[in-house]
Amino acid sequence: MHFSKARSITILMADDDADDRLLTQDALKESKVLNRMFCVEDGVALLQYLRREGQYTDKERYPWPGLILLDLNMPRMDGLEALQQLKQDPELRSIPVVILTTSKQEEDMVKGYGLGAASFITKPVDFAGLVELMRAIGNYWVEFVELPNTDNE
Repeated sequence: MHFSKARSITILMADDDADDRLLTQDALKESKVLNRMFCVEDGVALLQYLRREGQYTDKERYPWPGLILLDLNMPRMDGLEALQQLKQDPELRSIPVVILTTSKQEEDMVKGYGLGAASFITKPVDFAGLVELMRAIGNYWVEFVELPNTDNE
């Protein structure tokens, strides 16, 4: 069964590793799923982006995300702390968050789901796996899931 809504969502990735950000962007392009991706380097920047603070005030340049990919191990503010703040904020809590991390710790998974993460995924070890993951994420969040309007005007 194939649904084709021919729509896209904006993905916001919070990850401190520049190589991981670049590989994920490349994998998204390679997966041929119609999504735009923007990146920030840590939890502080993630919340600034979402609250349209600092350099992120321009709505055209920094569009509202329909999905957040969140790494756990980041400086300044780690992923779990950012997730907790995000889910406590009435303006932000409805944005689905997929934890995408190298962590395989059961404790991180339990905490992530407890704080409101939609999914917990361990990063694939190779590029082909990452392409397949981005295709699956894109297909799931674009083709199957109904998301609210993401304009946040």
